[in-house]
Amino acid sequence: MKKFDDIVSDLAPREFGKTGLAWIGFLVVLVILGIVAYADQVIQGQKVTNMRDYALWGIYISNFVFFVATSFVGSATVAILRLTNNSWRTPLVRIAEIITLACIVMAGITITIDMARPDRVMNLFIHARLQSPITWDIIIIPTFIVISLLMLYFPLLPDFALMKKHFETSKPRLSRWYGRLSLKWTGSSAQKALHSRSIMVLSVLILIAGVMLQTIDAWLFSTTYRTGWDSSAFAPYFISGAFVAGIGALVTVIYIVRRTRKLEEYITEGHFDKMGKLLTLACIIYLYFNINEYVIPFFTAKKGEDAHLESLLTGHYAGLFWFVTLAGLVLPIFLLLFKKGRKPLPMFFIGIVVVIGSWWKRYIIITPTLLEPFMPIQGVPESWRTYFPSAHEWIITIATLAMALLIITLLVRFLPAVPVQRTADEMETKAEASLKKIAS
Repeated sequence: MKKFDDIVSDLAPREFGKTGLAWIGFLVVLVILGIVAYADQVIQGQKVTNMRDYALWGIYISNFVFFVATSFVGSATVAILRLTNNSWRTPLVRIAEIITLACIVMAGITITIDMARPDRVMNLFIHARLQSPITWDIIIIPTFIVISLLMLYFPLLPDFALMKKHFETSKPRLSRWYGRLSLKWTGSSAQKALHSRSIMVLSVLILIAGVMLQTIDAWLFSTTYRTGWDSSAFAPYFISGAFVAGIGALVTVIYIVRRTRKLEEYITEGHFDKMGKLLTLACIIYLYFNINEYVIPFFTAKKGEDAHLESLLTGHYAGLFWFVTLAGLVLPIFLLLFKKGRKPLPMFFIGIVVVIGSWWKRYIIITPTLLEPFMPIQGVPESWRTYFPSAHEWIITIATLAMALLIITLLVRFLPAVPVQRTADEMETKAEASLKKIAS
C-alpha cells in the first residue's frame, strides 16, 4: 500500500513542461484571434457573418447548444455516481466537474456573442417575459454556473488544506493561496458531516438544474412549431444527446490527464472499461431517440417535413447527417461492445469522434430547419437560400472552443485533478479490508 505522503505527491498539481506551455500559448493565440474577429463583428455588424433572415442563428447557436450539452456531464456522471455511491467514480468526478464549469461558462459567453448588440444584453433581464423560454434560459444558465462552481469547490476543501501543507516549503506563495481557499479546513467530525451533506445537496441540485437546462433549451426549439423542431419528444432527445456529448468529452480529457500526469495507478483500465459501458448505454439511448425523431416523420411527413427529411437523408446535408449518425453513434456502439474497444487508447479515439459528431449534430439540428421556413423562400438573393459560416464565424467559434480547453487546462494545472483525500481514504479502507480478510 502507498504511503499517504506518496499519494499526495502523486496527485498534487505540477508545473507545465515545454509541451504544456506550448499548448497554452497555442490556445491563447486562438482566443486572441477570436477576440479580434469579434471586435470587428461588433464594429461592422452582423454583415461580416453569413447569417441572414432565414439562417438567423447559424454556427453560434450550434456552438451554444453543444456547450450546454457537454456541460451535462456534471449531472450525468458526477451527480448520479455520487448519489448512487459508486466508489469507482472517485478519480473521474473532478475532471467531470471541471469540464462542466468550463462548458457552461462558455455557453453563457457564446449566447452573448450571437447577439448583434451585446450592449443590450441587460434588456433580457429588464424586459423579461416569464412566458418566454428565453427568459427561463437566461435564468437557468447563471444558476447552473453557480451550482457547477460550488460542485467543483466544495469537494476541494480537504485537498486545498493538503496542498497548503504540501507546498509550504517549496512554494510558500502558492501554499498561502491554497490555505485561503481551504476555508480553515481541519478535517474535524463536524466539518466532515457538514461537508458530506453539502455535497449531497449540491448533487441533487445540479442534477435537477442540468435536466431543466436541457429541457428549456429543447423548448426554445420545439415551441417555434418549425419543421424539424415541432416535436413533443425534443426534451428527452436533447437530454440523451447531452449524455453522449458529455461522456465523450470526459473520456477524452481523462485519457489526456492520465497520460500527461502519469496517473495510470489511479485512473486504471477498469475505469475506462466502466466509462465505455456508460458511453455505450448513452449512445444506444440517443440512437433510439434519433430513430424516433426521423423514422416516424418519414411515414407521416407533411410537405415541409418531407423536404426537410430529404435534405438530411439524401440531399445537401446527407453527408453530415450520416457521419454524425454512423460515425458518432453506430460505430462507437459497435466498437465499445468489445472489451478491446474499452481500453484507454481506443476509448480516447472513440471519445474524440463522439465529441466531433456531437458538435456537428447540433449544426444539422439547427441549420437545415432554418432553411425550411413556413413560407417558401422567394424574392431574395441566392446567398440567403443556403448557409455556411463566414471566416469571422469560424474564427470566433474556434476561439470559444479554445477558451473552454484553456479553462480546463488551467484548472487541471492548479487543482488536484484526482481527489487526494478521498483517494487516500479509499486506499486505506481497501488495505484494512484486505488485512482483515487475510487474518480471517
